[in-house]
Amino acid sequence: MAKIAPQRSFNDVLSVLGSQRFDVAPAHEGAKRTPNAFQVRKYGCAAEIAAAPDGSVQLLARPGWLLNGEISRLMDRGYQKFLKTSHLEIPATAERLRAIHEFTEELNNATGATSLYNQSLGTTSDVYEYDRVKGRE
Repeated sequence: MAKIAPQRSFNDVLSVLGSQRFDVAPAHEGAKRTPNAFQVRKYGCAAEIAAAPDGSVQLLARPGWLLNGEISRLMDRGYQKFLKTSHLEIPATAERLRAIHEFTEELNNATGATSLYNQSLGTTSDVYEYDRVKGRE
């Protein structure tokens, strides 16, 4: 039988993240969308969180590798994964994928988010774009 973890408040999550050596700072980009947004960083990766209306944690920007201060999105093109920001796109290395996976798992544990089986096996992409099926109906 599955255990139901008690829901943590936003302030509790911030203290847990600080105790687990995450860098927690006010978000520059997220602050424009949501007041009191925070950017959480570790292992060269980052995500943006804010307090939800019910007092829990809301994920504003999914975890990704930091490229020039911007959180990248992970794209899967069938033959390789890429890290993409608004200005830059680079191939994802195994080291960076491991760091994103580790960061995501630790962030989910700290926030009390549900850990899904397919996500625990490895890094899941934000976008799947296969060139063989591009333009087809």
